[in-house]
Amino acid sequence: MAKGINTIGVLTSGGDAPGMNAAIRAVVRTAISKGMNVKGIQRGYAGLLNEEIVDMNSRSVSEIIQRGGTILYTARCEEFRTEEGQARGAEMCRKHGIDGLVVIGGDGSYRGAGKLAEQGINTVGLPGTIDLDIACTDYTIGFDTAVNTAMEAIDKIRDTSTSHERCSIIEVMGRNAGYIALWCGIANGAEDILLPERYDCNEQTIINHIIEHRKNGKKHHIIINAEGIGHSTSMAKRIEAATGIETRASILGYMQRGGMPSCKDRVYASIMGAKAVELLAEGKSNRVVGWRGGKFVDYDLYEALAMQKDICEEEYAISKMLSQ
Repeated sequence: MAKGINTIGVLTSGGDAPGMNAAIRAVVRTAISKGMNVKGIQRGYAGLLNEEIVDMNSRSVSEIIQRGGTILYTARCEEFRTEEGQARGAEMCRKHGIDGLVVIGGDGSYRGAGKLAEQGINTVGLPGTIDLDIACTDYTIGFDTAVNTAMEAIDKIRDTSTSHERCSIIEVMGRNAGYIALWCGIANGAEDILLPERYDCNEQTIINHIIEHRKNGKKHHIIINAEGIGHSTSMAKRIEAATGIETRASILGYMQRGGMPSCKDRVYASIMGAKAVELLAEGKSNRVVGWRGGKFVDYDLYEALAMQKDICEEEYAISKMLSQ
């Protein structure tokens, strides 16, 4: 057995994302192909502390690659933020013979993985989040599916908005990142895109834009609003009062997390899951897997967490130009 790794654990943490099951499947089957045992940890770090740990084999992950969500479930865990909780988590890994752990989640999940690595548990993180807000990677598991789900919903809302000659504010997810909003804004031909990274809170600019478009014969107006800005319902009321144009808010919400993962999310998540096991088999720890420059890469976890990420200026400039 390479570098003494006999048993790998896998968990999903934080918000669920389409493609997580593909990553789990790849972890399990790659580990088994290398002669390792696999333990599934249910409900993230909370399940680790509560000893919700099950044996997994190749059949455990049959018929899951096409399913949304995560078969291991996920949960938040405040206790694991404490030193006592982290120490107990490491001890639980040792109790069950887990000497390598794959953590699928966002930056908060990475921090938890780092704490386990500090206590001697070999860990590798995979970027599982629809928000695309992890700085070390240009792709995160679930983003492609989520943005396509949102795009299709916005297309449907546009039909109604056009029929009623109204303004529609459509709020998409993303926490404090505007990637879903930006991509949908371009893909759906929105007239305004509001991003947390660029928003100046000047609603009068939006109002002027709506009035100008109406004067030029535009019969509807689509505004894509990012979750990090929010307040879509109250914004709609203010815009309607200022313009006299019927304005409605639609908050897409958790529908963006669900559904069958896209081909890209299935393939990329599978490759990332396999790569995580390979890193552990090589004796590496405290690493995160990413996709940059057209390649699957890995970084030191704390180096990855220290990186900063911003909206692509070229994409943003194009979105502004196309909304005229």
